[in-house]
Parts: sequence; structure tokens; C-alpha cells
Amino acid sequence: MAIVILEGKLRKLTGKGPAKRSRRVGIIPGIIYGEGESSIPFEAKYDDFQTLIHTASGENVIVDLKLEGDSTDRKAIIRDIQRDPINGAVLHFDLHHISLTEKVTVNVPVLLLGIPTGVKDFGGILEHTMREVEVECLPTEIPPKIEVDVSALKIGDSIHVGDLSLTKGTIVTSPERSVATVVPPAVEEVAKEAEVPEAAEPELVGKEKEGEEEEAKEQEKEK
Repeated sequence: MAIVILEGKLRKLTGKGPAKRSRRVGIIPGIIYGEGESSIPFEAKYDDFQTLIHTASGENVIVDLKLEGDSTDRKAIIRDIQRDPINGAVLHFDLHHISLTEKVTVNVPVLLLGIPTGVKDFGGILEHTMREVEVECLPTEIPPKIEVDVSALKIGDSIHVGDLSLTKGTIVTSPERSVATVVPPAVEEVAKEAEVPEAAEPELVGKEKEGEEEEAKEQEKEK
């Protein structure tokens, strides 16, 4: 697991107003905290943070935080990233101060490899139901991702958390939970044309009675 340096400086002003002004000039607010420690608000360059999370380790990178004017050794992992709901830009981030010799629990992404037989040969649909799992390990042993081959899955087959494997660390997510499954292809229901019953011919009751009356009058005249 890579350790990446992030330089920053203490924030003198906190709150929404100062944070907005900082973001306008390419500075992003952050905070670092640890168990039994007071939280420390700081700020760093937006581009530096973006570079950090786009390393091979992604958001599970170990951060070596260097604060201006402070020589304290601070290793941390990213616990939360707040993003703009519209453009996805990072608005704020939280760091958790850690010890490299104590285990931590982190979310690790699950990557599916291959095209399932049920999809390729029978038109099934692959559903990726769980995209990350919780892993407990030493900070230096955090895997960037967990890969699983799904190419042998047929329709109705599933991969569960218990099928995943790690060389180091322990997966703490329930082993019964589904990670991926192949479901049957969607069947389009063709609407049946509604049968329109033929309209019954109306009974000409009035005309029949009228005809009968005229016929009776003719018979009377003939008498």
C-alpha cells in the first residue's frame, strides 16, 4: 500500500463562508481526527487531493499529512469525501489518524472479471449487487480492490461474499450476501389485441309493431 504525502495548513477560519471562498481559489477544506484526539481543521490544494485519490490505491491510500509549521507525524486514511451532487467536485474530506501497526476496517471495491456464460450464450443479465465489502487489515495491507472471475456463471448462478478471497486481511461483511448474479433475460410482454365483440343488431320492436298495426287495418278494410 502506497503512502502519499499531502501538504496542508491549519485553518484559522471555519464555516461555510470561509470554505466557499477557499474553494474558489483551488483550496479544499478537510479535517483530521483520531480516537481520543481533538479534531484538527486544515486545508490543502484541490489538485493535490485529486492526485492523491487517483493513485492506484484510490480512496484507500495512506495519507502522510504534512501541516505547515507542524512537525508531528500523522498517517491517516480517508474516511469521508463530500462531493457536489451536480458536478461531483470534492467539497470537503475527513481523515482518520491511524497507527500503521494497528488494524483498521475499510471498504474495498469488488471488480468483476469476464463475461458470464449465462450472458454471452443465453442472453442473461449480470447484476452487480454489491460493489464493495468491508475488510479488516493493517493499513499497509489494504488491497486496492478484490477481483472475482464471473465468466463461469450460468443463468441463476451467484457469487457471494464467502466466495471472495484475500491474501492478507479478513473480509468482515456477511459471507451470505450476494455480490453478483446472472438473471434471466427480460421478456417483453406483447399486449394482446382486445377482441371487440360484434355489435348485436338492434331489435326493431317499434317498426315491427307498426307493421303489425297496418296489416290489421288492411284486413279490416277487406271485410
